[in-house]
Amino acid sequence: MKPLSDGLRIIECSGTAYEIGLQYGAASKDNLRKALDLLICGLKQSQVQPHVDRGTIRESARKYFENVRAFDPEGLERIRGVADGADISFDDVFAVNCYTELVINYPNLAGMCTSFALAGPATKDGLTILGQNIDWHPETPLDLLHIKHSDGLEQLSIAFFGAPCYSLTSAGIGNSANLTLSPMGPVTTHIPLSFYLYSAMRKQSFGEAFEVLQRTARGIGYYHLADAAGNMGGIESVYDGYTVLEPDRGVMVHANHYETSDYAESDGAHMYIQDSFQRAPRLRKLIDEHYGMLTPEIMMTLLADHDGYPNSICRHADASKPPEFASVSMASVIMTPAERKMYLSLGPPCGNKYQEYSLGEKNSR
Repeated sequence: MKPLSDGLRIIECSGTAYEIGLQYGAASKDNLRKALDLLICGLKQSQVQPHVDRGTIRESARKYFENVRAFDPEGLERIRGVADGADISFDDVFAVNCYTELVINYPNLAGMCTSFALAGPATKDGLTILGQNIDWHPETPLDLLHIKHSDGLEQLSIAFFGAPCYSLTSAGIGNSANLTLSPMGPVTTHIPLSFYLYSAMRKQSFGEAFEVLQRTARGIGYYHLADAAGNMGGIESVYDGYTVLEPDRGVMVHANHYETSDYAESDGAHMYIQDSFQRAPRLRKLIDEHYGMLTPEIMMTLLADHDGYPNSICRHADASKPPEFASVSMASVIMTPAERKMYLSLGPPCGNKYQEYSLGEKNSR
C-alpha cells in the first residue's frame, strides 16, 4: 500500500474471497468503523428511523442475509474476512454493505453522481471511455483497491462506504453507478447492490456481467457497463422490474432521475434531487459540443463543469443547507477499458489533479 500525496492509498488484496476481505479489513479498519458511525448518525438524523441504534441497524440488514447467501456465498466469505481483518463484528460489516438499502428513505439526500459512457463515433479513434463524479457527504470514506482474484481476474475498485462499487477489470470492463429513488417493495429476493455489483464485475465478459445486473438490480440504482470492444448498456429499475437503456450515437449519460418514462411518476428525484434534471442534459450538451473528438482529457474538463453551481456536475457544498446534509464530488473517475487505465481525482475535479492508474503502475496526470 502506497500513500498518495492527497491521502488516498492503494490497498492490495489477493487470493480467495475471504483472504481479499481479510486484507481489505486490516488495511482500512478506520474507514470501515467510520462508515458504520456515519450510517448510524445518518439514520438518527432522518425522520424515518430517529431512534436507531446498532442493534436495530443489524436487525434491518439481517433481512437480506438469506438472499445474499442464496445468490453469492463467496460474498459472505468476503464480508467475514473484512470483519476479521478490521476486528468488527460480521453483523456490523454486513450492515455497512447494506448501506444504500438502509438509507433509501432518508429524506435529506443531496445530489448523487453524474455518469457517462462513450464509444465508437463519439470518441477520438473510437476509444471506449466511461466514468462519473461520485457525489456524497464530504465525510464519506473512500478506498482504492487493487484486487487479484484467485482465478486471475484483476480489478481496480473504488470502495464507497466499504463496498467496491466502481470497478475497472483486466477483462476490459468498467462500470458506473448512480442512485435512483423509487418506492421499495417487499424484500422477497432483493439483494443489496454492493453484492450484485461486485458479482457482476467478477465476470469475464460484458454479456455475463450485464446478465447479472438484469437478474438482480432492482429499485435503487442505475448502472451502465462499457467494455474495450465498445459494448455499452445501462439498467434502470424499480423494485419489481427493470429497463435496459441503449446508447445514442455511442453516448450514454445519466444522473439521479429516471430516463424511463414508465418510472417517472414514482421518481423520488422530483422531491429530493431536483438538480439531477439539470446535470444530465448539461453533460449531454457538453459531450455533443466535442462529439467525435472526446478523450479522457476532455472528459476531465467536462466533469469539472460548474453550470448550476454549487449543485452542478462538479458539485460543491450548498451553503443554504445544514452541514450534515452537504454533498460534494468526493471523487471523479474516468476509465479506458481497452488500456486498462483509470484516472482518479480525489475531491472535486475542478481543483484536484487526476492520478493515472493501470492494472500495473500509477503515474500523475
